Amino acid sequence: MTKTVAIPRNLAQAGKDYLTQHGMTLVELDDMSTATIAQQAKEVDGIVLMTDPFGNELADQMPNLKVIARHGVGYDNVDQDFWGQQGVWVTITPNANAATVAETALAEMLDLSKDLTGQSTAMRRGDGQYKVTHLGFDLAGKSLGIMGFGRIGRALGKLVQSLNMRVLIYDPFVQQTDLGELVDRDTLLRESDVISLHMAVTPENKQGIGEREFAMMKDSAYLVNLGRGALVDQAALIAALKAHTIAGAALDVFDEEPLPLNSPFFSLDNALLTPHIASNTREAMDRMAVDSASEVVRVLQGQTPQWAVNQVQ
Repeated sequence: MTKTVAIPRNLAQAGKDYLTQHGMTLVELDDMSTATIAQQAKEVDGIVLMTDPFGNELADQMPNLKVIARHGVGYDNVDQDFWGQQGVWVTITPNANAATVAETALAEMLDLSKDLTGQSTAMRRGDGQYKVTHLGFDLAGKSLGIMGFGRIGRALGKLVQSLNMRVLIYDPFVQQTDLGELVDRDTLLRESDVISLHMAVTPENKQGIGEREFAMMKDSAYLVNLGRGALVDQAALIAALKAHTIAGAALDVFDEEPLPLNSPFFSLDNALLTPHIASNTREAMDRMAVDSASEVVRVLQGQTPQWAVNQVQ
């Protein structure tokens, strides 16, 4: 019997082709809201999910579902343990975007250090004095603190080696490294000039970068968050940026996405804002689409997925 898979309409063609070449019938959705899924995809056997929330209430409405394949590495938008209890695999694509996200993190660091966005904006409005009063800083000789040393954190550490940066690493699950220095959390916060977040969201670290952490950081330090908005207490970050407790931040993820236009972040001149584009390259999109599609195919062909984040009952 043909299996049916729900996908976002904007899934890269490579992923669509992989599914159809393996005999899957596609249900292409214009949006991935709970209401749309319940109305248009309730009979599907599998689904490819991007960053939209996937509510537990859908369990009663999707009796055939066997696999939720996340298009990416984060899975805080789906309750993997609950779905495992329903007999549904939740999978990720851990090898698809690490290099891309690391490159984007480096790009954000370079932008912050040389104020590229600010300089370009000032030039376009004819402000010839901006460059005189807004000097950048060298990354060479500075300390980069990487919080979370999985595939992305390690890739970033490798990228900055040629910049002559000291690399500090905090990850409670890493016991040794041949790259950089393993330090405790507080040491990283106190000594880093740039801190880049690459942890998964857990109950222990949700909003874990807050008022205490900003007070510990150098007032010349910058925060880079390409992980998840939930890693940071956004109210505390806004207060720290306004008070210049820290020098600035580059943010690609937020509690609410897209970021509402009335957000206080838009009023801050020391916040570099991007709309969740850390893995937004043609190559990464193709890889994530194919890898998530391959997990769907494996499960629906009766095999165990390669990159499950849960166990099924």
